Amino acid sequence: MKRALVTGASAGIGAGFARRLAKDGWALVLVARRRERLEALREELGGEVEVLAADLASEAGVNAAAERVARGDLELLVNNAGFGTIGAFAELPLAREMAEIDLLVRAVVRLTHAGLSGMIPRGRGGILNVASMAAFQPVPFNAVYAASKAFVLSFSESVHEEARPHGVTVTCTCLGPVRTEFQRVAKLDGKKLPHRKLMRAMARTGIDEVVEASLRAVLRGDAVCVPGALNAVIAKASQAVPRPIVRRMSGRVYRGQKS
Repeated sequence: MKRALVTGASAGIGAGFARRLAKDGWALVLVARRRERLEALREELGGEVEVLAADLASEAGVNAAAERVARGDLELLVNNAGFGTIGAFAELPLAREMAEIDLLVRAVVRLTHAGLSGMIPRGRGGILNVASMAAFQPVPFNAVYAASKAFVLSFSESVHEEARPHGVTVTCTCLGPVRTEFQRVAKLDGKKLPHRKLMRAMARTGIDEVVEASLRAVLRGDAVCVPGALNAVIAKASQAVPRPIVRRMSGRVYRGQKS
């Protein structure tokens, strides 16, 4: 039986990946902070489901997850766990920003390294790193999140090319706005955002579509995936627009929002 490990599996997109993979007959290792949610999801899914309660922003939590990944029995690793903060960087609590980097950057690097250590010798496997359309541009008032996702995109593309000759795929999926618990944690109020009609149109890409497109990209051996046709067009366009204009437009979207 094929086995996948999904981080941030207790809600939102992570739970979406877990449900889809369980439906397809995969054995699962579910990782998140909240054990009670993981246990509830295990009961819902049935089948072979292992639960690991771990805070990947902490050294102990990422060590526990990396040790599990390094057992070498995974066909797929989904690095999905994350949170975002909104507001002027200089005014945000530094400890929270550093925890964001620990989760979005350090944990992804640790777990990807652990995953490759088992997959490359076997000559097969896939790693899916979940990023964001924010990876393609600077985002004032969402600075650490956007910079972290830019790292994940660049890192994933680089390691994709290294792993490809060994039969292992590393894919970065860059998501647009999807209505999940993520927005509630970040306290992002979509009703107050400028250009909210565009944001609503982008958010029509639902969890199931994101999961389907992302897993399909792994099977194809793609390095990068942007789920949703409109999101893909906007991601391309943002790279063609001069950076000063992109910065100012992004700043207008998030200015006045607070975590």
